[in-house]
Order: sequence, then C-alpha cells, then structure tokens
Amino acid sequence: MSAEPGGPEDRLRRFATIWSRAVFPATSTSLTRAEFEERLLPLARRLSEALRTRVFDAAAARGIGAALIEAHCTDPEALSRTLDCVDAYLVLYCGDPDASPDTQEALRSRCSRLQHAMAAGFAEALRQRTLAEQEAISQAALRAQGVVAQALHASEARFRAVFEGAAIGIGIADLDGTVLQVNGALLRMFGGSEQLVRGRNVATWTHPDDAPQVPRLHDELVRGEREHYHVEKAFYRPDGTVLWTNLTVSLLRDADGRPQYQLALMEDTTERRLLNLRLRYEATHDALTGLPNRTLFFERLEKALAAGEGRRFGLCYLDLDGFKTVNDSLGHAAGDRLLVEVADRLQACATAPGEMVARLGGDEFVALTTGPGTERGVVELAGRIMNALVSPVSVHGRELTVRGSIGIVEGPVGERGPAEVLRSADITMYRAKSAGGNRFEFADPESDARAITRHGLTTALPTALDRGEFFIEYQPLVHLEDGRVHGAEALVRWLHPQHGVLGPDRFIPLAEHTGLIVPLGRWVLEESVQQARAWQEKHDRTGPLRINVNLSPCQLTHPGLVSDTVEILAEAGLEPDALCLEVTESALIGADDALLKPLRRLAEMGVDIALDDFGTGYSNLANLRRLPVRTLKLDRSFTQSMQRFPADPVDLKIVEGIVSLAHSLDLAVTVEGVETGAQAEQLRILGCDTAQGWYYARPGPPDRLHELALMDATG
Repeated sequence: MSAEPGGPEDRLRRFATIWSRAVFPATSTSLTRAEFEERLLPLARRLSEALRTRVFDAAAARGIGAALIEAHCTDPEALSRTLDCVDAYLVLYCGDPDASPDTQEALRSRCSRLQHAMAAGFAEALRQRTLAEQEAISQAALRAQGVVAQALHASEARFRAVFEGAAIGIGIADLDGTVLQVNGALLRMFGGSEQLVRGRNVATWTHPDDAPQVPRLHDELVRGEREHYHVEKAFYRPDGTVLWTNLTVSLLRDADGRPQYQLALMEDTTERRLLNLRLRYEATHDALTGLPNRTLFFERLEKALAAGEGRRFGLCYLDLDGFKTVNDSLGHAAGDRLLVEVADRLQACATAPGEMVARLGGDEFVALTTGPGTERGVVELAGRIMNALVSPVSVHGRELTVRGSIGIVEGPVGERGPAEVLRSADITMYRAKSAGGNRFEFADPESDARAITRHGLTTALPTALDRGEFFIEYQPLVHLEDGRVHGAEALVRWLHPQHGVLGPDRFIPLAEHTGLIVPLGRWVLEESVQQARAWQEKHDRTGPLRINVNLSPCQLTHPGLVSDTVEILAEAGLEPDALCLEVTESALIGADDALLKPLRRLAEMGVDIALDDFGTGYSNLANLRRLPVRTLKLDRSFTQSMQRFPADPVDLKIVEGIVSLAHSLDLAVTVEGVETGAQAEQLRILGCDTAQGWYYARPGPPDRLHELALMDATG
C-alpha cells in the first residue's frame, strides 16, 4: 500500500499510533513506546483486513485479542482501552471514506463484532496463561518440598561429618551450662576422657587468667541479649597442665527464636602462645647477654614516665671506656665475653623493686630506677655499678681492667618523653667520658642545650655552603715599623638562619669532624684570592696586599691541596707571593716528609707558609729548620701581659728570644691580639715585623681594608 500522506498505509499507521498511545500506560512491557507501536502495527493491519473482508472471521479477531496477552497487555485496563480505540477509530482510519452510508453502517456493525471476538480471545488467552503459571508454581512448590527434605537430610549428615571430623574442638551445652555433646578434637584437648568432659558444667571451668568480662558475656548470651562472644581462655587439664584456647561461644535458637543451646568452638593455641612468648622474649632481650634490649627498655621507661603525678625516676647511661681497644686487640670473641661478664655484674646491681638493667647495643648499658627516693637511689645505683666494674675480668687467660662512664638523669615523671630522657643521659655520659672517664656526671640542661645545638649545626653544615650562608671578614695585618697595612687574614663566618652570625670556633671543629672542611676551605681560598686580586687592582701603587688563609689539618692531607691552590691562583690572576697559608703548630708536630711535601711544593712556587699559634704546640725549636715556613705567628698568650704596665719581664725575654731565633732563621714574626698602642710599641721595640688585633681594626668587610690601605697610601 502507498505510504503517501492520506493514503491507506498512512491512515493505518496513524491508527496504530493512537492505539499504542492509549494502551502503553497500562502495559508491563519493557519496550519503549515507539517499539511498542511497531509491535501493534501488524495487529492493526490484521484488524483492518478483518474489517473489510467479505466474510466475517471471528477466529482472526480472537487471535488479535490473544496476541495482546503475548505483548504483555495483561491488565484489564489494556483491553478496555483497546476496545475504546477500535470502536472510535478503526472505521475512521481503516474503512472506506468514500463508501455509501449503507456500507459505512455495515463496517460499524462489523467493528462491533470484532470487538466482542477480540474480548473473547483476550479473556481466553489470559485464562490459559494464568492456569499455566499456577501449574508452574505448583510444580515448583512440589520440587521445593523435595529439595528441602533432601537438603535437611544432607545438612544433618554434613553437620555430623563436620562435628566429628573437625580439627577444632566443638561442644554443645544447654542454657544451664551442662555439656551435652563434644567431638573428638575437644576430648583430645582435655586428655581424651569423655567422662571428665561430658555432663560437666561450664561454670566450673575457671582459670586465674580469665578475662574479667567472661562471666558477663556468658550471662548476656544465655539471656538472648547477644548472639555470640569471642575470648582467649585458659583451661586446666586433668593432669594440671594449662590449655590455652581461642573460644567462640554462640547461641542456638529454636524455630520460634527462643534461646535453646550453647555452641562452643575451641581452637588449641597453647603451642602458638608458647611460640609467641618465646618470640616476644627474643624480640625484647639481648641475644648475647640475656638482658632486656632497647625495645623492652623503652617500653618500661615510657611506662615509668607516664606514672602518676608526684612520681620520680632515675636513669644511668653507661658506656665502657676503651672497649674498642679490647675488640681491636683481642678480637670480638673476647669483647663479647667481656660484655657478658659486665652484664652479669650490672644485673646483680639492680635487684631492688623498680630497678632494671638493659643493654642498648655495643658496650652501652642503661639502668632504671623508679619509686620513692630516686634522688638518692640513682646515685647509689651508679655507685654500685662503678664498684662492680672495679674487679678485673678474666678473658681468655688475661685480666682485663674495666672502667665506665655514666650519665645520670633524675627528675619528676611527665615532663619529658623517653627519647628526650635517653638523649640527655647520652649527652651527659659523653661529658663524663670527655672529662677522663671512669666517673659519673649529672645531666645539666645548659650542657644538653649546647650539645643539641652542636648537633643541629653539624646537621645543617652540609647544606649551608650550598645555600650561601658563609661569608668572609678580613682583619688587617700591619707593619709595626711604619704602621702601614701589609695585608689581611681571611676569617670565615656563618650567617645561620636561627643562631645569627657564628664565629669559626663554633663550626670549624664540626666541619673538620664531618669532612666538610675541605670544600669549605676551598671556597674560602677562592673568595679570599679573588678579593686580594680586587684590592691590588684598586691600589697597585702601594704594592700587593697579601691575603692570609688558614689551613686545617684535614686540608693538609687532602691530595688536591697543591693543584687546587695553583688553579685558584691562576683563575684569579694572583701571584703566589701574594698568598700566605697559615698552618697551626700543633698540626705540624712530628710531621713526616709526606705531610710536609705539599707545603714545600707551595713554598717553592712562592706561596708564603706561616706557622700559626706558635708556642702552644711544645715543638722543638730546632724543627723550624726542616719546616717550609717563612713566618711565625706568635700566640696571643705571649703578649697579653704587655697590655699592662710594666710588662712582665719574663714574657719580654721569651718574646725577644723567639724573635731573635726567628730572624736568625730568616723568618718573619707576626703577633696576634694586639689591643693597645703601648703593646704595639713594645712589640715593635722587640723586633716583631707585623701585627694584627683590635687596636688596628676588628674583622670586617673587604671595603674597610681598602679604606685603611688607601689612608696609608695617601698619608
């Protein structure tokens, strides 16, 4: 048929659209409205054909009604809406609009008959579907009953198999606690005698280690207030041994939900518990000495520091003096034997309540005392420890003398944490060791603060150079004869973010200890040489201004000392004779040729070598002949008395003798710490060549030295 507008096919589709819109809300289909319309279109075509066929076919109309059921239009409302739609629109859209009135009347009569037949077909199909669903439900119910019966039987069999074959103990008791049934695993846990288990009341199974909440949990269970509880519980076996279990007790209810039985599941954890205890012991005790280790000690210390207000504690931190020598000379086996003997002696010192001894590691031990009177008790404990170490220890046929240094911390609990207390004791112990060892010292907050600050500076040193926190100040060196500026000594400073400007005495020892002194020293040398070159360019009429740079002992042994110095001088364009490297006398005491070789090479190049702090190293003056030095810098201790009038004649004689000796060896003499004009004049009379000190200028920026030199040049 033509689908042109107004044609038969177009009118048929419009009828299907009206039909689908009327019926779709009353269906339970999962189709969309458009999809549902496509499903009704064939039925609409069959209705159109049944309307215009010459002989009325009721079967075709009933088939259309049955097809609605297949399209999930099972709601009676769907049939009602279908019949209304057919009555109002079937003849209008599917009849012959040009037919005579008689033909139109016949079509309407045919439409009514179609509606009746459709309704009959719809009702019959709905009845058949309902009967089929009822039959299916009935069959399913019968099958379910059979399945339930089989499942019940299978469930009982499975329960029996699980109950008897389970590896964990299972027991059933009534609500009064009388044991009714037990499986083989539970019997084996209790020694295998069923008479000792079945019929017994669970209330008699008590143990001193039972958790206090167990009776309450059991009462709540039998009252039906909880469904189960789980505890770790110990039982006494008939032979008196202890059985440890993980116990789970559940409530069994009857069909009406009333509590009926108790079901206990019991897992034997005795071996596991013993293993855990062993592992716990090994994790908290030192394998060599058997003493508590750091872990257990921290637990005990933390507990002591968390005690109630008004309590106090005392702690002794012991480190053996010279233990490394024993290990290095006699071997680690001897060292271990010594540690075992020391541990036994220390253990004998801490026997009072609230006292314990632990080994932290290596040759470090701690002793803790708590309770009343710790102010006196910790001193007595330290005394007992020192006395215990007096007797020599016999190791492999040798009598070894044992000494120790102890740091003591005592005070009220609650003010500090374990880590802070141990750190203070450690710092104090090292203070005792630095004082000579074989003694004990008490913690001092100021000493602790200094040590902590020192540690903080050590930690910050490696990044301070990268961050540009170091700078250099220069102190003039002055000719005593005419007062002119001869050069300057470079003095490095650290502009610390928290502590401000720090002098070299605060960080140079730390830099030497950490090895940072090598890169720091190279940086100082580079900056100072560049500055010396800048000074020369500004006032070359006065001759070259020399720069003095200090060398540490670590730098002396660094293999790149000579090459680095040559490279730095070349890059700056500075002549070697404008550089003076200062080396302390103590660094050269007993120096061999290997140590002196780099200095000799530098001296041969023209670099001046000065012996700094001369007079403090107790060196043989005859050694000066073998040292590649050209300048002696007298320590300020020789000239301090010259600040007073009259000066000490003994000091005058000493300085005069040193100057005379130096000049006879063709060495110049520089004096540090000149603070008065009288002192400068006296040193000039004694023959000293150059001097430096606050009398001339304090260390300052490089421009200050330029101003002083310019004043000399124009004066």
